[in-house]
Amino acid sequence: MLLMLPVGVLGAWWLGMGRPFRGKLLVETLLTLPLVLPPTVVGFCLLLVFGRGTALGRWLNDVGGLRLLFTWEGAAVAAAVMALPLFVRTAAAALASVDRELLDVGRTLGAREFPLLVFVLLPLSYRGLLAATALAFARALGEFGATLMVAGSIPGRTQTLPLALYASVQAGRNQEALLYTLLLTLIAFVLLGLVGAYQGRLAVSRGEK
Repeated sequence: MLLMLPVGVLGAWWLGMGRPFRGKLLVETLLTLPLVLPPTVVGFCLLLVFGRGTALGRWLNDVGGLRLLFTWEGAAVAAAVMALPLFVRTAAAALASVDRELLDVGRTLGAREFPLLVFVLLPLSYRGLLAATALAFARALGEFGATLMVAGSIPGRTQTLPLALYASVQAGRNQEALLYTLLLTLIAFVLLGLVGAYQGRLAVSRGEK
């Protein structure tokens, strides 16, 4: 989430509030692809990018010192990539719902675009951004295919809860698999419940229905 949020907020701002530009549709389509492609396809693309099988991968490893394959950092990157499109789509809609006249007033007073994002857009669209963050976290929490391709399933190093669940089922450890299932369900349920309760409390405090 720490990797995804800064990129996601800027991407949502750029796509949702930025001026139309040539190629915007292509960028939006590429950004949405991880939502519809099998996660293993995304994982394989990341494997090509971060592995030594391509010129870019060799440069990242040898020159940039970026070694992500079969590391927990690689698992985090894979989860962030899979969660990013869902966050951007939801956050862009939240940012676009803000009255543009407020932004125009800020510009006439000399405010630049980035301060408008921080002090106007984000405070006015925080509930939508909160929902986008919760959905993205839930997506990252359940990520399986891309994580497996990039980081493998090394117990104690790169094995996430979904990977541990799959390994338990494959080994016939049904009680252990049930425990992982309940844990994943509980985390997602509590998270979404807290977000819903928080948004409802804010709505009541503002006198909204």
